Amino acid sequence: MIKVKRFEFSANCYVVSDDTGECVIIDPCAHYRRYRENFKHYISKEQLKPVRCLLTHGHYDHLLSCDQVRAEYGLYPEIHQGDKPWMAKVEQTIEEVFGEGNFHYDIVKPQRFLDDGEIIKFGNHELKVIHTPGHSPGSVVFYCEEEKVAFTGDTLFRCDIGRSDLMFGWEVDLMQSLKMLTQLLPDDCVIWPGHDLESTMGYEKKNNRFLNFG
Repeated sequence: MIKVKRFEFSANCYVVSDDTGECVIIDPCAHYRRYRENFKHYISKEQLKPVRCLLTHGHYDHLLSCDQVRAEYGLYPEIHQGDKPWMAKVEQTIEEVFGEGNFHYDIVKPQRFLDDGEIIKFGNHELKVIHTPGHSPGSVVFYCEEEKVAFTGDTLFRCDIGRSDLMFGWEVDLMQSLKMLTQLLPDDCVIWPGHDLESTMGYEKKNNRFLNFG
């Protein structure tokens, strides 16, 4: 059985582990020192071994502490190749948001890129990479079919969906991605989004107006 620990930083960061002690880190985004200390303390307290660092997409608020993960655990972030354009401009974006010279951490970029359908293994479990473009070209969902758990990034939220009006976003792609998820994920699949609290696919089908495909 997997254990999901959610940290609410600039976005939701997840540490996903099982009884082997291995874990994956999804969207490390601790932008304050105390957040970073809390994150490190949890992994140490639980005696976890991080084996992969995964990004649901390339927006700056989901990757602000990749440098910590690299320094502490030797892991580079991995992201779908569709978000190479975002990674190419992430320093510029952070400077625009925080102000020149006000962000005091390094930006660590991917050494490799994920493919649709790729399997991420940790401990006794697997996460499948599901490409869900729309919010960004390289947005993905990480899905554990065995446990019926999905990490949806900014594609699907509780009673909401991600924006498609940002640079490189496209509404048509986003709606196609959402329709595909409603067909792929079972109603009892737990949804862990990039912001806000968890939900289930069944709840979203009934209550999320954006999933009414008629």
